[in-house]
Amino acid sequence: MDKTIDLFYILESIGLTIVFVGLIGFERQRKNKVAGMTTHLLVAIGAAGLAIVQEIMMQDSIAFVIEHPELAGNIVVERQRIIAQVVAGVGFLGTGAIIKTKGYISGLTTASTLWISAIIGIIFGIGEFTLAIVVSVSALVVLTVIKHIFGHHDDHHPEQPEDEATD
Repeated sequence: MDKTIDLFYILESIGLTIVFVGLIGFERQRKNKVAGMTTHLLVAIGAAGLAIVQEIMMQDSIAFVIEHPELAGNIVVERQRIIAQVVAGVGFLGTGAIIKTKGYISGLTTASTLWISAIIGIIFGIGEFTLAIVVSVSALVVLTVIKHIFGHHDDHHPEQPEDEATD
């Protein structure tokens, strides 16, 4: 067990989640999207918290097996279960951000940013800080630079009034 989960680790994980997902949430809020900074942060902090709980459970299971080696064959540790539930739950939440009106679909980018925010929270929560920072910066590049370069607006259609177009 090379990772000590103490108050510093928890504050570092949650703090980095707030900083990097806050940037994604800010980008959405700045564009007046239905899910802004608060929603993105709550999703990501919750995901980070559950990922930290998952790490604690994993360490507790390993410590228990070390203390009781005779029970090692009876202990099953499935550390992916919590992550799978977060991904599924946030996918369901993201579905609520997608709206179909007059034959047009809007909210796909917001749903995607909610999903990536949860993933970033999970990655920070399990302590993979470098990976989480790279994923965060990549998401921000896609949301800002790539969309600007290509003039890509996910959900805007020429015949749809500008005020109805949302992404």
